Amino acid sequence: MMQRAFSVWPLLLVLLGGAALAVCQWLIYFYAPVEAQLGLMQKVFYTHLPLAWWALISFLVVFVASIVYLLRRSPAADRVCAAAAEVGVLLAGLALVTGMIWARRSWGVWWTWDPRLTTTLVMWFIYAGYLVLRGLDLPPQRKRMICAVVGVVAFLDVPLVFLSARLWRSIHPAVFASKGGGLEPEMKLTAIACVAGMGLFWAGLVWLRTRQLGLRDRLDSLRLRAED
Repeated sequence: MMQRAFSVWPLLLVLLGGAALAVCQWLIYFYAPVEAQLGLMQKVFYTHLPLAWWALISFLVVFVASIVYLLRRSPAADRVCAAAAEVGVLLAGLALVTGMIWARRSWGVWWTWDPRLTTTLVMWFIYAGYLVLRGLDLPPQRKRMICAVVGVVAFLDVPLVFLSARLWRSIHPAVFASKGGGLEPEMKLTAIACVAGMGLFWAGLVWLRTRQLGLRDRLDSLRLRAED
């Protein structure tokens, strides 16, 4: 009974995050003012920003959980790595797509080899390759070890994504870099609410996926026992 009640919490967190994101839609389209130059197209920013930030946090979780696995050989840490990487690749892909939509209206092109965009695309390919690695048919212990090492090394690109607009000349806007933040107070509040709502949704997804992977491992273990 305790385990059944506990398993409900990730789903509730996902639903709460979804409700928060629904409320954010009202903030985006009715509370936040329309930007003078980009018009309604600027509203894509409120989806793009949370996707990008929580993708980076996903890969940070992969990095930390990979270190934990290398230190303790914990299968639970490996499952967290897998769940966070899957969600991170999804969010990073959506961040690239929404960024391209915004770029088409703002810069007149769907894609440009800007440092921020380039490092983000490289990051997406790295972690997509990481997921391919996790799908290979290898002995479980060996695969977990290899994935943990790759999860640590792959994180090297993540700080570059975050700092790229500051390290190199970039046309990508640094939203909160200036003293005024580059946003009206209503815009800033809406952006923060969207990031928070996406955070709840992200936490629920990672938690739920981690539990699914745990159940899969238990089923595999029972199957092997039955075969013996």
